[in-house]
Amino acid sequence: MTLFRVLAALLALSLPATLAGCGGGGARSETAVTNTTVSKGQQLIDLKAALDAGAISQSEYERERSRILDE
Repeated sequence: MTLFRVLAALLALSLPATLAGCGGGGARSETAVTNTTVSKGQQLIDLKAALDAGAISQSEYERERSRILDE
């Protein structure tokens, strides 16, 4: 009977700790997965907008445009 009580006590003490690790617990356990697929056309539009805004040079534009079209 004593062994049974010891095992029951160990189970009672370890079960909450075990369950706490499984169910999450705040912002760190939350995971957001975003999968975005952008068409070649949209990539080219965005690339042209970057060129027009002066964010990239003409040579960068041509290089990236070729890369997008070759995909």
